Amino acid sequence: MLIYLLLALISIYVAMGAILYAFQSSFVYFPDRQIVSNPHNIDLPYDAVTFSAQDGVELFGWFVPALRERAVILFCHGNAGNISDRLQYIKMFNALDFSVFAFDYRGYGRSHGEPSEQGTYLDAQAAWDYLTQKRGVSPGDIVIFGESLGGAIGAWLAQNKDPAALIIQAAFISIPAMASHLYPMFPARFLTRYSYSTIDYLRQVKVPVLIAHSCDDDIIPFDQGMKLYEAAKEPKQFLEMRGDHNTGYVSSGKTYADGINEFLSKYIRRQITQRKQLGTLEKSIKMN
Repeated sequence: MLIYLLLALISIYVAMGAILYAFQSSFVYFPDRQIVSNPHNIDLPYDAVTFSAQDGVELFGWFVPALRERAVILFCHGNAGNISDRLQYIKMFNALDFSVFAFDYRGYGRSHGEPSEQGTYLDAQAAWDYLTQKRGVSPGDIVIFGESLGGAIGAWLAQNKDPAALIIQAAFISIPAMASHLYPMFPARFLTRYSYSTIDYLRQVKVPVLIAHSCDDDIIPFDQGMKLYEAAKEPKQFLEMRGDHNTGYVSSGKTYADGINEFLSKYIRRQITQRKQLGTLEKSIKMN
């Protein structure tokens, strides 16, 4: 009887591991197709934007302008919902005089296609190209913001670009690291078909970095945020938040907004000053 019981347990274990392997996309992505609100609901004007990724997938986003624009936040959201769930972020950034370009990855909201790791990278690249090529925004006027899964996507994008800064919030080290944390009873690290190696991308980033993470995060351990901070190059800053994974930025309130503003003020103002000086120099050269 013990042998049969053992064989049954082994069979269950193998079957559960097979499920984790075969259906892991449903453990990584939780897209919602329904746009339930828009910036007009928080009294902000916006442009509804469609643009295409390199492989032809049509994407959707919002450009929300600030009256006194300091820079543009390129917002890479997390793995659940869509941009209509991020209005509180948009409202906060707008109050700090930052325009926001929030876009949905393929398979999310009104963006076409189905989500995939390489696809999300192409989508972030397309969002960057839209800002720099279609709207004429200088790379030095763009701040890449990545929330949770978007932290990996934002770090991937920042390693190949020259934005003003990178903000990574509530992000993991990598999918294999998260798999090991969530499913310690399985060799999950070796079963994952996704990488999203935030820490590896972050090591290549050469612009100022802010890592924000809550010590109360109920999904991604706080120590993963600390490891990301340790891996980042200088200049860097860590912002400790309060509250759970999805609402920590709300629970942290003024502390969170002030931390974001303090960090960006160090680098946005410096770059604006440098651009003004460069513009003055160019005019002087032309006059002479």
